[in-house]
Amino acid sequence: MSKQELTNRGGGVTKWSFPPVHPEGRKFGLIAGALTAVFAFMAWETLAWPMAGVTAWTLAFFRDPARTTPTGENFVVAPADGLVTLIEKVPPPPELGGAEGLGEEPLTRVSIFMSVFDVHINRTPIAGTIKRVVYIAGKFLNADLDKASEENERQHFLVERSDGVRIGFTQIAGLVARRILSFVKEGDMVGPGQRVGLIRFGSRVDVYLPVGTSSRIIKGQRCVAGETIIAELGVDNDLIAINA
Repeated sequence: MSKQELTNRGGGVTKWSFPPVHPEGRKFGLIAGALTAVFAFMAWETLAWPMAGVTAWTLAFFRDPARTTPTGENFVVAPADGLVTLIEKVPPPPELGGAEGLGEEPLTRVSIFMSVFDVHINRTPIAGTIKRVVYIAGKFLNADLDKASEENERQHFLVERSDGVRIGFTQIAGLVARRILSFVKEGDMVGPGQRVGLIRFGSRVDVYLPVGTSSRIIKGQRCVAGETIIAELGVDNDLIAINA
């Protein structure tokens, strides 16, 4: 990470450039590009042009843009790009619960749905230590459905700050997604907004906020992973509204 990103300050010449392609996607881009070249060489234009489009989409799908995470020790940032489809209070999943996890009390869960056009690199909502990484095989239902949290293939993460505050989040496969990848393991230290995993192709991420913390975003809002502030630890907007 550059010094400018760490200090959250801009500088120098600013210009747009296509985001780099994550290494996980380069092999798919090469395969699609090779097929495009073969079809073009064989003068099969009806196949070459659509395949060229597939190649461009594949490279775009695996793009890995740099993100500047807002400074603030109590900020919880979005772990995924996409649309907020659900915000509700639910018990934490068993894999994240217990005395050494998120407990048993219902928590605010924020669900972010990633379409096949969104960036699919996932990031940690807070800085801390990865305490749990739990993979569960499952179904491939529409990730926009509520029951996808309990039935689909998924991978849970539990992050704990130095002061003991914990946040859980879950990568959930969808109709098209067939692979969930993790870039971190239990015991790793992560910074806010650090890359922790990837899902391909189209999926969802759930975030479980601690007791006493509510969402500061709304359903229908779009999030940017590592940049959008979805909550502030210890701030319960619902309680503030009631007492106002």
